[in-house]
Amino acid sequence: MSTVPHPHAPGADHAHDDHAHHHPYGIMRWITTTNHKDIGTLYLLFSLTMFFVGGVMALTIRTELFMPGLQIVHPEFFNSLTTLHGLIMIFGAIMPAAVGFANWQIPMMIGAPDMAFARMNNLSFWLLPPAALMLIGSFFVPGGAASGGWTLYPPLSIEMGMAMDLTIFAVHIMGASSIMGSINIITTILNMRAPGMTMMKMPLFVWTWLITAYLLIAVMPVLAGSVTMLLTDRHFGTSFFNAAGGGDPVLFQHVFWFFGHPEVYIMILPSFGIISEIIPTFARKPLFGYASMVYAVASIAILSFLVWAHHMFTVGMPAAGLLFFMYVTMLIAVPTGVKVFNWTATMWRGAMTFEAPMLFAIGFIFLFTMGGFTGLVLAITPVDIQLQDTYYVVAHFHYVLVAGSLFAFFGGAYYWLPKWTGVMYDERLGKWHFWCAMITFNITFFPMHFLGLAGMPRRIPDYATQFTDWNMIASIGAYGFGLSQLIFVYALIKCLRGEGAKAPAKPWEGADTLEWTLPSPAPYHTFETPPVVK
Repeated sequence: MSTVPHPHAPGADHAHDDHAHHHPYGIMRWITTTNHKDIGTLYLLFSLTMFFVGGVMALTIRTELFMPGLQIVHPEFFNSLTTLHGLIMIFGAIMPAAVGFANWQIPMMIGAPDMAFARMNNLSFWLLPPAALMLIGSFFVPGGAASGGWTLYPPLSIEMGMAMDLTIFAVHIMGASSIMGSINIITTILNMRAPGMTMMKMPLFVWTWLITAYLLIAVMPVLAGSVTMLLTDRHFGTSFFNAAGGGDPVLFQHVFWFFGHPEVYIMILPSFGIISEIIPTFARKPLFGYASMVYAVASIAILSFLVWAHHMFTVGMPAAGLLFFMYVTMLIAVPTGVKVFNWTATMWRGAMTFEAPMLFAIGFIFLFTMGGFTGLVLAITPVDIQLQDTYYVVAHFHYVLVAGSLFAFFGGAYYWLPKWTGVMYDERLGKWHFWCAMITFNITFFPMHFLGLAGMPRRIPDYATQFTDWNMIASIGAYGFGLSQLIFVYALIKCLRGEGAKAPAKPWEGADTLEWTLPSPAPYHTFETPPVVK
């Protein structure tokens, strides 16, 4: 291991220069890198790739559903598409993107030279591509890809072919990657902050990731346990979930959703952090109620462990269980409401400008709040029993995950691209991307509320003719939404090729976190002498 000399030691400047200019080039730079910026870039590019892979699956699903009747794919293949679309978007697109932002931004925001465990950081990324290849490759094994829904419910998942084993191993590997990434993030935040940066002076993005990392460490082993039990049921004669041997398929749902509900907040809390950085910058005001925001994130994390069975209102729980999970689920609306109120209060009477990051942040607040309200509707047990497994649920979680997580990531990408690439992104393209995505997103997913209320079940390749009109509209919107992401790719490529105005160290006048004290693009090694936070 090389050590960085003390900044005041003789020859320190010389060593610094040496260190800065001798990073490897070409392909080996990316395979062997331990630099947090390189690894952050790898995560973000992997996530973007998986986003398009999952997106192609989504468009195939919507093409099939454009009209009633079986159009282009077999029902079994359709089920594989819905299953893999969910798994790839969650474990391949949303979570790696959040970790990519963490890798890039956390060391720069807390004044650290790098992540705490640099080599483990490299390993935690390089576990992901083989896992993704296993998932996508499972389409080509005998019997086709897993087709039991992304939740892998038994008894279907016990009876499936070898693709289910590939899926289980892929989920294991991705879980291991998440756990290593989380340990790294917690250690970095707790031990490597700049002098003078107390916990309550940390940027909110750092806070949301600290809490998210604890959530990941708590629930990823639970997912690993549930899929391992599935594996032993499939191959080793156990009967955890196999009713024929005295097991209980509902046990799997309890264990799975004990992971699955905190997972929902794992995907949204980093987005809350990004939004909490963007809004004060473009409102040119400090974040309203910083402490209450921190406590709200912590409350959401704690409550997320107490609500898992609201995914299971139709399994025949006793009334006391139904009532408990209904009330606790509604309680989560309180800290979430605090956050929405504080973001709105931050914008109130601020000197706002509407660059692309701010547009995505405002779009996020508006649509995420709608997704939250439909979640409250689904929290009401008797209503949920009617709407369970209909398109209303699909509409709800896409409002939270696409208009929530994804819009926040787009906003964050435009916000930090000048710092990452050293050039300003094309503002016109950013605004085009926002408006196209915003409009087509609503054309795609808003009609699904109506379909669900009318009783259309999810995960079906064919449907009754009365659902045709809204399905056609949703499919047209989906193609528009997919195409509008190409605007983002074009804007990104322009930045990476250096086309555009040179970015100053601080392109946004309202920004006040530590990363804006660095030159743009951020140098390969940052903060070898820690900054002092006043």
